[in-house]
Amino acid sequence: MRKLFHLTLTAALLYALTCFLNACSEEADCSMTNNRGMIVCNLYHIDPSTNVVQNDTLDSLTVTAAGTDSVIINRMGEVKNFSLPLRYTEDSTQFVFHYTGHMTDTVIVRHTNKPYFVSMDCGYQMQQSILSVRYTRRNLDSIHIENPEASINGTENLKLYY
Repeated sequence: MRKLFHLTLTAALLYALTCFLNACSEEADCSMTNNRGMIVCNLYHIDPSTNVVQNDTLDSLTVTAAGTDSVIINRMGEVKNFSLPLRYTEDSTQFVFHYTGHMTDTVIVRHTNKPYFVSMDCGYQMQQSILSVRYTRRNLDSIHIENPEASINGTENLKLYY
């Protein structure tokens, strides 16, 4: 009986030790790598009488990816800011901004794509940096690169002046 008690106690201790050691194993948290970096665009205009930069709002905006049938933003109303993805298979991304009526502007963002290794469990993630921006001036006045690094934290990348 005493031998059975010691055997049961030893088995229980081994089970508890195994559970404890497994609980301490590192589990991959890939939640930060599942998000794709986006460029954040805020809208501004310069007051002609005071030359002061002010926030701007567009009545409606649709953004499409040029050369595809992809609609990134579909008839968004009261637009003050928005986020856009960059292509990670190309070194430039071309967007077409559709305003109310038939007016459009084309914006071409040249960027770098640099893959970096996160971990064996999470794989790779892409670091993207804006090199330059070209655009038409039908409705847009100018674009200023505020921060070239695309990220997931909502940092302003482009200032769009209308």
